[in-house]
Amino acid sequence: METQLGQTLIRMIKGDITVQETEAIVNAANSGLMGGGGVDGAIHRAGGPQILAECKEIRARQGMLPPGQAVITTGGRLKARYVIHTVGPVWAGGGKGEDETLRSAYHSCLSLARERGLRSISFPSVSTGIYHFPVDRAARIALREVKDFVSGQPGFAEVRFVLFSDQVLREFEAAWQEITGKAAK
Repeated sequence: METQLGQTLIRMIKGDITVQETEAIVNAANSGLMGGGGVDGAIHRAGGPQILAECKEIRARQGMLPPGQAVITTGGRLKARYVIHTVGPVWAGGGKGEDETLRSAYHSCLSLARERGLRSISFPSVSTGIYHFPVDRAARIALREVKDFVSGQPGFAEVRFVLFSDQVLREFEAAWQEITGKAAK
């Protein structure tokens, strides 16, 4: 699915985030920034040791990365020039600020990309894997944040959501239709 939102192309695809050709890809990282499972492990494996070395430098400088925040490294061996690492919330039933933390994670990534002058970014579905955030709820939060951000601060040519399954893609498409009233194309 793709749609134009002002100057920004919003695209949702099923695929592998490690092969995207946007300027930056987003890593659903853990607070330690040392790699792990899921998207985090795949990005570290595909990008090579340079990403981990830069993450170690960041961690030595500032400590653990709090949920909702983001940092940037180069892309190592990836096609993307940069990796923006963010920590999403672990789902605890919805009463511990998880929605706001997830919104902040997406906002932090977009803000960091904009500060760096980047015009294209690819996101995974942050926190919906091993952190168990409900996909339908996460999709609405992610897409509302992107919609609000690019509507209020033009500059992105493309924001892409690279989703790992047909089911997650359908959830994002349904959320987009709910938010905008426009069916997926």
